[in-house]
Amino acid sequence: MIDLHTHLLPGVDDGSRSIGDSVAVLARFAEAGVRTVACTPHLDASRAARAPFDRHAALLAELRAAAPAEIELLSGWEIKLDAPGTDLSDPRLRIGDSNAILVEFHRTIPPNAGTELARLRGLGLVPVVAHPERYLGGTVRDVAALRDAGGVMQLSTNALTRAFRMAEHVNALLGRGLIDLVASDTHVDERSLMSARAWLAGSAPESTLDLLTRENPRRLLAGEPLAPVPPIRLHAHAWNRLRQLVLGHT
Repeated sequence: MIDLHTHLLPGVDDGSRSIGDSVAVLARFAEAGVRTVACTPHLDASRAARAPFDRHAALLAELRAAAPAEIELLSGWEIKLDAPGTDLSDPRLRIGDSNAILVEFHRTIPPNAGTELARLRGLGLVPVVAHPERYLGGTVRDVAALRDAGGVMQLSTNALTRAFRMAEHVNALLGRGLIDLVASDTHVDERSLMSARAWLAGSAPESTLDLLTRENPRRLLAGEPLAPVPPIRLHAHAWNRLRQLVLGHT
């Protein structure tokens, strides 16, 4: 599996605090079959020109030396699009050696979001929108518009495994086939691709789970077109469990 959104670079944001903390998570990932992990600390687009590239490269090298041998670690950032039109063309902002950049919005999807994603596409970049299920007031139509503008939709695993009030929204996004891949967004916690696969196992075939956690992330890194993900309808047991979590019932 390939996880393209984590906060495992130690001591740089609200994620991992130490190499040891990160290695513990990576060991758990490796045991479960994760083979590629991108370290994507937070960065505001308005600060991209002053990003601490050298410091992060040194930290990544240190983490690579301590990480399980089975796992390939990639550099990257989670870039908040706080300043439309910002120059994000520096290759060091991308995920590994790909043309993909991980982006997010602040709380809500702004009116100009589609225009900004289309601008990035026009520059030869592939904007991967982190946790599209999370933005306040966001609708299925809003997410579809982001996708139509050239964005790749990356669901976070805790949208499936935690008590989120947007459970129906998540179900609708999956049901419309609007999610292209899944990532953990782990901050040194229980979030993982394994938990997402386990949650969806009764609602989607292995081939679909592989698209979300292996094949489409691989294609993204290789610069290949993503494969369409078939709609997923959560089976009654998963949907009822999700509703119970949201409603606070047991």
